[in-house]
Amino acid sequence: MTISREKLIEEMFEKGILINEELLKGDIDETLLEKLKTESDLIVLNDAYVDVIKQESSLIDWYEVDKVRVHAEKDRDDDLYQSQLQNFKNSTLTFEMPQKTQKQEVSSLEVEIDHTEDFNLGTLESSKELEKLELELPPLNIDQPSSAVTILISYENKPWKFEVADFTNFFTSRFKFLEGILRNRQELQNMLSISRVLEKKERENISIIGIVDEIGETKNGNLMLTLEDFTGKIKVLITKSKKDLFLDGKDLVYDEVVGISGVTGDKIIFAENIVWPDIPSTHIIKKGPEEEYVIFLSDIHVGSKLFLEDSFKKFIQWTNGKIGNETQRNIASKVKYIFIAGDLVDGIGIYPGHETELSITTIEGQYKKFVELIKEIPSHIPIIICPGNHDLVHLAEPQPVFYQQFVPGLFDLPNVKLVTNPALINIGKKGDFDGFDVQMYHGYSFDYYVANVESIRNGGGYKRADLIMKFLLKRRHMAPSFTSTPYYPGHKEDPLLIKKVPDFFITGHIHYSSVANYKGITMISGSCWQGMTSFQEKLGHNPEPGRVPVVNLKTREVKVLRF
Repeated sequence: MTISREKLIEEMFEKGILINEELLKGDIDETLLEKLKTESDLIVLNDAYVDVIKQESSLIDWYEVDKVRVHAEKDRDDDLYQSQLQNFKNSTLTFEMPQKTQKQEVSSLEVEIDHTEDFNLGTLESSKELEKLELELPPLNIDQPSSAVTILISYENKPWKFEVADFTNFFTSRFKFLEGILRNRQELQNMLSISRVLEKKERENISIIGIVDEIGETKNGNLMLTLEDFTGKIKVLITKSKKDLFLDGKDLVYDEVVGISGVTGDKIIFAENIVWPDIPSTHIIKKGPEEEYVIFLSDIHVGSKLFLEDSFKKFIQWTNGKIGNETQRNIASKVKYIFIAGDLVDGIGIYPGHETELSITTIEGQYKKFVELIKEIPSHIPIIICPGNHDLVHLAEPQPVFYQQFVPGLFDLPNVKLVTNPALINIGKKGDFDGFDVQMYHGYSFDYYVANVESIRNGGGYKRADLIMKFLLKRRHMAPSFTSTPYYPGHKEDPLLIKKVPDFFITGHIHYSSVANYKGITMISGSCWQGMTSFQEKLGHNPEPGRVPVVNLKTREVKVLRF
């Protein structure tokens, strides 16, 4: 049955999807609307995309498809686009179940875990289908080696009477480190201090390094910046006639450190280029010597009425090899590390009316329930945990490890390693292989950049954690604007600097799973295990729960299992 042009436009408008004009000229089957209900990331609908969507049980990473289309249009290479589109259409995976084999088309990283029905921990015998699954599949052969985990950076917050100098030290230490990186950049020629530039009387090509002090706009719509170094301040003009440069300038935020090359004027610089500290282009994807897996989780939110306990228990059962097809069970047997990037519990009084959405109304009770759950994860798997903004620690970053008196049992689990937020951890070191460095950060600063950075806001906002993480990696800082997160000032240097280039950047907070690569760094935002709260509904924030990114450390391939 076909649908009318008007109904299609109305339905797509409500979902925020733009329709290609050519598509409206043909007949559209009503079943398309049903399939579109599962495609929450789709932005544009055209003939080619409809062909992909019509596949049975298709799961599409539309951001990846759109990226391919943009690159193809930029290079005027339609053959490339059609070739890549065909790859999305034809990617297949076979799921095996007892007495049943189902072939499912898969066009993204995301795979749904095989299970028969909902069940509770400790009552597996009540599920006949599950008993049958366990009988027909061979038992897991779970190795018991000691997995290598080294905590490289985890902070200790020592209280004392803070002075202004403690806060200014954040900026001076940040500036010195990032200036050291930028001074080695070839794009910044004829480097001068700001005081020397202010003395120039003639036009001259120069470069400076400064911290962004002010961001404004002229009456003609050009950007006017004020940059500062240890010697002074100077105005920098970015004209809208330089379109690419202007767009880069629109992404600048207060307090970040950048390099500017341009031409001097009368106590002003006319910018020609903006240079960020960034990740070196020489950084490559590191691969391990053995097939083993790491899991990245975040935002469990135990204690909330909206906590998806059944889904989380299914995840735990999968780690024990109790559910999943043969391939998925094999992956579970080789999981060697689990990271949880904060918000273990829902907390108390986090937002207005929060208490009405709690199933467990004491903080000790929430953590007790969390411990009961994760102790069911196989004990040979190290679990590395940092706090988040819902956890009972102070909000200022770096957030300390948990307070033992409020987390009964958590410190007693032998396979749990507790670190601060942020923290840097090395895993998988063996023999001549130096392992993988994992930068953990819950992501409290993300809200600021979604609200204030135009390219992130217009590029998908909370649904594009990859854009936020790339933004931060380019600046080598997890919260470059001082107002983007509360700071604990008692450290000799800025603890949110990304001084060592990691292999993984793992975050959470925004309740939307994202996986991407940037200059050899695998960026992963954990999903969540909580439905939409009333507070999120008011903000128009639609979470995507129950996704588990799983990384093969030998190939660096990422799969997202959906529970």
